[in-house]
Amino acid sequence: MIAYLAGWTRKKDSIFAAIADAAGGGVRLPFIGLSFRPFPESARRARAALAVAKRQPKGGLGRALKFGLIWAQYNWSRRYFTRHKDRVAVCWNGLTGSRRAFMEGARDAGAARLFVELAPFPDRVTIDPSGVNGQNSLPREPAFYLNWMAQDPARQGAAWRALGANLTARASRRADVGQGDGSALEGAGRFLFCPLQVPNDSQITLFAGWVGSVERMLGALATAAAALPEGWHIRVKEHPSARSSLAEPLAAAVARAGGRIVVDNQTDTFAQVAASDGVITINSSVGLQAFFHDKPVITLGEAFFAIPGLVTPVGDAAELSRVLAAPEALSFDPALRGAVMTYLDHVYYPKTQPDGAGGVTVDAIAIRRKLREAGAGE
Repeated sequence: MIAYLAGWTRKKDSIFAAIADAAGGGVRLPFIGLSFRPFPESARRARAALAVAKRQPKGGLGRALKFGLIWAQYNWSRRYFTRHKDRVAVCWNGLTGSRRAFMEGARDAGAARLFVELAPFPDRVTIDPSGVNGQNSLPREPAFYLNWMAQDPARQGAAWRALGANLTARASRRADVGQGDGSALEGAGRFLFCPLQVPNDSQITLFAGWVGSVERMLGALATAAAALPEGWHIRVKEHPSARSSLAEPLAAAVARAGGRIVVDNQTDTFAQVAASDGVITINSSVGLQAFFHDKPVITLGEAFFAIPGLVTPVGDAAELSRVLAAPEALSFDPALRGAVMTYLDHVYYPKTQPDGAGGVTVDAIAIRRKLREAGAGE
């Protein structure tokens, strides 16, 4: 049986319902309760969860109140799962703020956990006992994927490319960021494309690595752009779901780069990927999706696909300048990419199908495998 936090959308709740069906039942928790009896770890867990909350409180009083809320939620979760150790804790993302407190309480109580999020490919979902994004359970060693691929002749080939068949750029929530045609790319010259990410997303707050933030990445790119050969530039696009504009740090980066950074917020994201000579990202799923266009990828942060040979991981500003000095030398291992993408297709991302009512159904066999990986029932 699972205990899951309400998803608040039909699609999310249908995924949780599918997991509950496969687990033999589920308890839907409309909110996280409060308990004011602490554990020795309570303050530490609450501080860590507050530090990565998407909505950071303003002022000392706001911060104290939010800390107290998360602290009490952790206490409640730990007590709940201490009473119900047979229940698997399930929630959406689960890496920040109150949801992190919920999942940490379950772990400290000894309960199994499953973290859920949409996959970077259409009609797939992430269900992982360790976490999502940079905290997921996927191996980071190339040999794992190459050995897995070699074990079965049926896995050979490029069937994984069907994952990207219905891939479209995310619809924009902003009037100043669009998904227009590629006319602006005519005569643009050679460039590396950098799709920006949502600044307060957990991908950035937790896994930005040495660049630390989207704004600091823009500063690093502005400096490193000087190393690009003549005729090359970096093309940047803001995330269509970002609630606030990055106009000021973008303007500063463009000015510092002396024409070697171009902002294009109107051209379709994947049109820019296709026309580019490579993609630069902290850890955006666009970096992974660029594999469908056979583009080399530079990762600056902690991405699960930041594996040498799969992409080019860059660990500091000096290395970024060295890499940008020879963009034509960027490359990747096609066999490794094929193995990783086939594993994601066959094993890691369960398939979903629309249920006709705004939700989805999920492959039950894959869910049961995920439950076993979480240790449910052991």
